Amino acid sequence: MIYECHSMKHQFTLEFWQDDGWYVGKLQEIPGVFSQGETLAELEENIADAYRCLSEDARGDVHQQTQTKSIFLEIA
Repeated sequence: MIYECHSMKHQFTLEFWQDDGWYVGKLQEIPGVFSQGETLAELEENIADAYRCLSEDARGDVHQQTQTKSIFLEIA
C-alpha cells in the first residue's frame, strides 16, 4: 500500500485477515493503526483515513513540550 501525504509517498505493509465477512487490517510499521472494511478496497481507504487521523493528532501535539527519560523495568 502506498499512501500519499503532502506530495510525499510512503510505503507501508498492510497486514489483513477476514473476520465474520469483514476485512480487518493493520499497518505493520505504525503501531495502533487498525481498521476494517467490507471489501479489501474499503479496508485500504479506511486504513489510510486512520493513518491520516493519527498523523494529524501527532502534528497537533508538536506545540506541546515533550521530554524523555530512561527508565529500568524489572521483568520477571
